[in-house]
Amino acid sequence: MLDYDRLAIEYAKHRKVHPGVLADLLTTGGLTSQSRVLEVGCGTGNYLLGIQQAIGCPCYGIDPSQDMLGQARTRSEKLVLKLGKGEQLDFEDATFDLVFSVDVIHHVIGRQQYFDGAYRVLKKEGKFCNVTDSEWIIHHRRPLTAYFPETAAVELKRYSKIADLEDMMKQAGFSEVGSRMVEFPYLLTDIQPYRDKVFSSLLLISNEEFQRGIEKMKRDLALGPIPCVSYYLLLWGKKI
Repeated sequence: MLDYDRLAIEYAKHRKVHPGVLADLLTTGGLTSQSRVLEVGCGTGNYLLGIQQAIGCPCYGIDPSQDMLGQARTRSEKLVLKLGKGEQLDFEDATFDLVFSVDVIHHVIGRQQYFDGAYRVLKKEGKFCNVTDSEWIIHHRRPLTAYFPETAAVELKRYSKIADLEDMMKQAGFSEVGSRMVEFPYLLTDIQPYRDKVFSSLLLISNEEFQRGIEKMKRDLALGPIPCVSYYLLLWGKKI
């Protein structure tokens, strides 16, 4: 099992908001200053901070890592943060207008239990968003899969098929279940986040495979910035 307490400082330093994900959460989520938002697996608080700064609504987050939450607390005193897991949402029924998670569902063991709980804590007409990676995205990650191809097999074992996640959301009671993909092209000029292994799949390949990828990145970066694109799939559902 990965130790996310140990990774908290590197996550806070290197992990950033995906602009397309944040924009979709704000618009499709239909958020106002009166909305209540819960992020499950909030980590160091990137997305909650983005929502709070853009909308000014009450933002709550849970995470199983005390150190991740500690990093989030240093960034804002307005966030309401609790130690917890997706399988056990310790909130009253019909509390939130939006419940979401970003790149978290593959860490959740009881996925149906999480979806059931998310449905319970949402208000009527509330929305749920599970941001994750599809099989296509895993194979087309740039630079991750391009430089560390061994991560694809590792990730395909961890991530659920999108159709299975959609079925679980429907079983939990969600209506209007659908997905959209967002992308963010950028130029990579610093490979330190990869050296620091802030992407968990890099901790699950051999050191030889890791070093081979790093050396290739170094050679390519010496020629100029590396063209990259970050994809995410957003699975939306609504509580009718």
